[in-house]
Amino acid sequence: MKLILSDSDTRPQWKQQLSNSIVSVHKLLAILEINPSTLNLSEQANQQFSLRVPLPFVEKMTKGDPNDPLLLQVLPVLAEEEQSPGFSLDPLQEANANPVPGLIHKYKNRVLLIGAQTCAINCRYCFRRHFPYQENRIGSKDIESIIQYITQHTELDEVILSGGDPLANNDKTLNQLISQLNNIKHLKRLRIHTRLPVVIPARINQDLINWVNQSRLPITFVIHVNHPNEVDSALADAMAKLRATGNMVLNQSVILKGINDNAKTLIRLSEKLFEAGVMPYYLNVLDRVQGSAHFEVTEAEALQLIEQMMINTSGYLVPKLVRESAEIPYKMPIK
Repeated sequence: MKLILSDSDTRPQWKQQLSNSIVSVHKLLAILEINPSTLNLSEQANQQFSLRVPLPFVEKMTKGDPNDPLLLQVLPVLAEEEQSPGFSLDPLQEANANPVPGLIHKYKNRVLLIGAQTCAINCRYCFRRHFPYQENRIGSKDIESIIQYITQHTELDEVILSGGDPLANNDKTLNQLISQLNNIKHLKRLRIHTRLPVVIPARINQDLINWVNQSRLPITFVIHVNHPNEVDSALADAMAKLRATGNMVLNQSVILKGINDNAKTLIRLSEKLFEAGVMPYYLNVLDRVQGSAHFEVTEAEALQLIEQMMINTSGYLVPKLVRESAEIPYKMPIK
């Protein structure tokens, strides 16, 4: 199930793989040799938030298994159509912290820059699945406004590039943006939240390494892995390239019912991340976005899982259990 590319395609490998992502539910299931009639699929959910998954991620799934934990993260199902009490389109009320297009300023010392409007993969539990990306699409004038805002707010010492997925941008665009951020003297750190190296490890190429090495600001990469099956040799090689720049690589996960809600899976995830040179950072409880209620694990259950992790593995392999709230200007540890 390897991707075959034309010799005439001169784009970087990762861009070829991104453009060849699977966007058809039936094509995905055909590749995996799964009968669609055995699943509770939803065309409505797919229309509202379309399937998108790159082939390198599909290759990590188990053929013939409708309960594969990676498949369940991307497959649109009937449960998404349910209107669940306590769930909303904007669970973190980011619209109220959006001072200029493309910027979210919720935390005191750091600001989140929506560096891209799309992801390489559409995860069904994504808390920004209803985010108004069109209203936050940034052109050159918007970048000027963003840089001006950050420059004027001297309490800011860190910028978080998020999205969408900021690494969906080409390296020239990223280099130009980061060069501008490097010129803001009160900034001390840059953080990049990305799932792209997990679903397309070829994204960590030499062009990316070049602009990372040129940055004045130390860059912390926060990848997003939920299940140990997502960690393979290709991801480990990509993480080794990032670590060779001298920058930190962390992981954050979301605890998801039926996917990683048992201690053995979470321990194995932390172990495989550590073997790949990535430190477990956050284990997030689900942000209550409409359409994701079937993934929710209660905080009490999550605490029990963390306790089992603490009993059965090393402390530095236990991520912080946290939740985010619209009313609280930081991620709240759950104890």
